[in-house]
Amino acid sequence: MFTVVEVLLKFVRMFNEAHEENCKQIKEESIWAPEIDMSKLGTLFSASNPNSDKASKGKFKAANKPKKVQLISHSRAYTCEIMLSKVKTPFPELMEQVLNLDELAMDVDQVDILKKLCPTKVEMELLKGYKGEREKLGKCEQFFIELMRIPRAEAKLTVFSYKLQFSKLVSDLKNCVNNVYLSAEQLISSVKLRRVMQTILSLGNALNQGTTRGAAVKFRLDSFLKLNTTCARNNKITLMHYLCKVLADKLPELLDFSKELGSLEPASKIQLKIMAEEMQAITKGLEKVVQEKKLCKKDGHVSNGFRKSLEQFLAFAEPDVKSLATLYSRVHKTVDTLIIYFGEDPVRCPYEKVVTTLLLFVRNFNQAHEDNCKQIEAEKKATQKFLSAESHQNGVGTDKK
Repeated sequence: MFTVVEVLLKFVRMFNEAHEENCKQIKEESIWAPEIDMSKLGTLFSASNPNSDKASKGKFKAANKPKKVQLISHSRAYTCEIMLSKVKTPFPELMEQVLNLDELAMDVDQVDILKKLCPTKVEMELLKGYKGEREKLGKCEQFFIELMRIPRAEAKLTVFSYKLQFSKLVSDLKNCVNNVYLSAEQLISSVKLRRVMQTILSLGNALNQGTTRGAAVKFRLDSFLKLNTTCARNNKITLMHYLCKVLADKLPELLDFSKELGSLEPASKIQLKIMAEEMQAITKGLEKVVQEKKLCKKDGHVSNGFRKSLEQFLAFAEPDVKSLATLYSRVHKTVDTLIIYFGEDPVRCPYEKVVTTLLLFVRNFNQAHEDNCKQIEAEKKATQKFLSAESHQNGVGTDKK
């Protein structure tokens, strides 16, 4: 039996002998190993991309390329640059077009885009505090700096947009005002409609004879709608059909009364509330033009062209708006008269209800008259068919005799 010490001594000897043997083996093998050209080997068999030199140069250039200075928030600058991508004109030239109110160079959409891009007070303060080179700024920052050259840029762009839209705004509103005015005038002055209404009143009094409503002298708006909902006992015709039959038999010249109401349908599509908002927008817009023209005098040379263009614009814009305002005011009086004419209170009954009710009445009347005409035509054909059949039968009977 070996002691622990003897075992350890034996292990150490064996380890040293094995290590010495390995060293001799390595030394012998290294004598026969050829010398390797590492540079050539790397050129021929390197796993790197052959274009790595170019890529390295590109990275080097990119690393040396000066970074843009961003003063505006990333999201704001990103949105701004997307919108500016549609603008091909150099910024300085673009500003000149704004200052000259150049309608040939810019349309409403382009002006409104610029207006949305106007810098806030905070953004302007950031740019004013920048002391570095302008070329190092981003596209958004450079655009803001150009806009800041224009005194009250946002106000000027608002005026520019208004000027571009002015003719259409006034023309559209004038058409609406005229349609409302003409519809009211036509309804009030139509002799044929008045006679139709008198006939309706007579029918109503005849139906309500012996009751508290049997001697009415006034005509209410809802009377037009009741004609189409009041049916005969046989449920085959309405009171509207009967009205058309009475008029066709006794007053046929009234059947085409709707021809005197040519403005009724276009007027039914107009809302007085929207019309009032449009009138206010035109008036307020003109006030901003007048105000900006006054402020331009304090700007010096930079706003001279802008101010002169506004003076030329106001020479015809102010009389146009004044004329439109007069017409608009007259329409309100005419509308109140119309509502009272049909037995309603202007405070409670809106103009829209009057025209839509009357337009529905006209359509129902014309439809009922058409139904009556078809019915008469059908009865004529049935009578002719019957007479023809009877004549044929009589003829056959005579031949037999």
